[in-house]
Amino acid sequence: MDPSARPSAIPGYEDWPGYVRSSGPATVPPRSQRLADTLGVPSPPAAIEAATQWEETHDGVTTTALSWQLGFGPATRAWLVRPAGTAERLPGALALHCHAGNKYTGASRLIEFPAGRSEPGAADDPARHDLYDGRASATELAREGFAVLAHDTFSWGSRRFNLDEPPWRTADALAARQAQWREADHVPGPAEAYNAAAAFHEDTVAKAAGLMGTSLAGMVAHDDLAALGVLASLPGVDPSRLGCFGFSGGGGRALVLAALSPTVRSYAVTAMMTTFESLLPAYLDAHSWLLQTPGLGRLGEWPEFTAFAAAENFMVQYASQDPLFPPQGMRDANRLLDNLHSVGSYTGTFWPVGHEFSAGMQQEVFDFFRTSLGTGVTP
Repeated sequence: MDPSARPSAIPGYEDWPGYVRSSGPATVPPRSQRLADTLGVPSPPAAIEAATQWEETHDGVTTTALSWQLGFGPATRAWLVRPAGTAERLPGALALHCHAGNKYTGASRLIEFPAGRSEPGAADDPARHDLYDGRASATELAREGFAVLAHDTFSWGSRRFNLDEPPWRTADALAARQAQWREADHVPGPAEAYNAAAAFHEDTVAKAAGLMGTSLAGMVAHDDLAALGVLASLPGVDPSRLGCFGFSGGGGRALVLAALSPTVRSYAVTAMMTTFESLLPAYLDAHSWLLQTPGLGRLGEWPEFTAFAAAENFMVQYASQDPLFPPQGMRDANRLLDNLHSVGSYTGTFWPVGHEFSAGMQQEVFDFFRTSLGTGVTP
């Protein structure tokens, strides 16, 4: 094959290297500097103008579709959900979507859309049914009296790479998957076909990020810091009462975001807490580059990163039957957190479920935020 015809390995993100070179490192509290340096978190834009695409009220909730441009790659899509008819300032929460092996969609799995407004692939996204108990967790939290922003982060949903013409290594791996589909007389839909390619392509993204001095997790943290800034600036949001939460990869994002930003007052991590030591050797392939950044283990154990956060309190939910984490690793993490934090600042709960964010678990997080952030309007 003619090397001159070789396709881009970062399609749709050819401006990414220049952005990283020009943006400089993110400004974080001194206690978080080593974490930010290891992840290679670039500085997000100081001021982001979010454009409104549409707004509708349905079933007691007002949903506003937003978009903004971060200076590289495709524009970010996001949705703000809040109780209908509330004009005063509310506590704000950033809802962080999971990995789920589904990069065709992102934050849309957390949103209940008005009729005719659903995002492509959202209706068929198995993550909400299989992992979230069929509930749109961002919208459900809005019904509890919060302004909730859910955004697509780097390489998911609207921020995904364009793999219509995949790079050669991804194309070779995808060809084998396509042969399996043909053998099974299966015709994949757009989301399934894209996710198969994206699973292989994540290694390429991680290599590209490392070459630039960043990481997949660092770029995700960049997008999350930007979204947190957008949330704090929106009318009707009290910037002094901000929280974040997420399940699985979203839970890892919540921990990192709280560690990097002093504006996060409270946060919740669901089904994403263990020790790094427990992942070796059998559980390494259970997780993606979003958790396993090179050099991260030199900073300490994953639970110890909670000490970098300025948040007043936080919650960790453990899924005791989770096949992605060894039970001893979760118990060790809980013990570390109990010893590391003062009474009342850390809440750990164990649920007899697999890798999921059940309705009961969601309600526990919502109740936690009602206590830690308050509800309703500010004086």
